[in-house]
Amino acid sequence: MLASKSLVRWMYLPAAAPYLFLGGCSAVQGGVLPALAWWAWPLLLFIVCFILGIIAVPAGVGGGVLFVPIVGGFFPFHLDFVRGTGLLVALASALAASPALLRIGLAHLRLALPLALLVSVSSIAGAYLGLRLSEAVAQISLGLTVLGIVVLMWGSRKSETPGAAAPDALSAALRMAGVFHDVAGGKDVAWAAQRTALGFFVFLVIGLLAGMFGLGAGWANVPALNLMMGVPLKVAAGSSSLILSMTSSAAWVYINEGAVLPIIAVPSVIGMMLGALIGSRVLKVANAAAIRRLVIGMLLFAGLRALLKGLGY
Repeated sequence: MLASKSLVRWMYLPAAAPYLFLGGCSAVQGGVLPALAWWAWPLLLFIVCFILGIIAVPAGVGGGVLFVPIVGGFFPFHLDFVRGTGLLVALASALAASPALLRIGLAHLRLALPLALLVSVSSIAGAYLGLRLSEAVAQISLGLTVLGIVVLMWGSRKSETPGAAAPDALSAALRMAGVFHDVAGGKDVAWAAQRTALGFFVFLVIGLLAGMFGLGAGWANVPALNLMMGVPLKVAAGSSSLILSMTSSAAWVYINEGAVLPIIAVPSVIGMMLGALIGSRVLKVANAAAIRRLVIGMLLFAGLRALLKGLGY
């Protein structure tokens, strides 16, 4: 369940900061922490999120899917606060990267708009459901979900650029097709969305899980766009960030329930946005397969950590 409601009042009291990070309230896990000053934790959050922002955009997974299992597993914060911040982090990194991705043609607005609407609606239901899980159940469920993401991303590692195909009736009506210039390959790549109706249903499920665990939707956006709908990997990654920038509805549920603390959220969001600005430039020239392998390794480690933490190890 959500940590003590009294923490909502502490957001406005500077004196509460040492207690938040040194075990004086229920936002902190356990009673034994490293011997660090309270201000060291926001600084560490900023550094970690800056690095995650650089990695997340080229991988197309959004900041939340890396932030929640890594911070939830290795920082001394209650998972409810991590999940609430995770949605803000995913939104921030996407907002920072999306203008540049649109400018260089790696994000497609007509592809992203209908999918963003579906994710926004279902993520609200997921947020309400996730806040009613106990912490142990939430950690175990998060670990299993992240490990499932690893399997999904590993299975999609060879599908870098699907061949061009004619759009189906729904994608043709919505004009979900285009051409982008692949700088790394030195050629223009034509693409068109396939199996659009099935893709719409899958994105409803993605939004539900994203809101439940505070992951954002980027972790499944890219495999769904790339493998199911036939969108080239770089366009899928860029459009994934654009979708994330328009799907902040679940974050309001966590804010309303008192599951967002500024002392956790502010350094995380600032670090992620600065990292994402660099990541959007990296995407243009990055080797997509290498970035994908790096993210898979990080998620495997973080997913196992979340699972073991939920089991009490």
